[in-house]
Amino acid sequence: MKLSLRYFASLRESMGISSETVDTQVATLGALRDELIARGGASADALGRGRVVRAALNQTMCDESTELVDGAEIGFFPPVTGG
Repeated sequence: MKLSLRYFASLRESMGISSETVDTQVATLGALRDELIARGGASADALGRGRVVRAALNQTMCDESTELVDGAEIGFFPPVTGG
């Protein structure tokens, strides 16, 4: 399935890109994250399991058990605090 990935804030800076399209066979958001980490380099540094990363599927917050659907947009971003 093809997915559009978007990276925001410090993740965008760490990845060196703001978006990309991937073709994957994984079924869940957690498996997608693991696949991206396995690429190594900037992906592993930005999305590594030691980092807190939030995600949204088609602009709805979700967790790593969320099932992916073909053509979805996945947003990855760091936790945000405000005041």
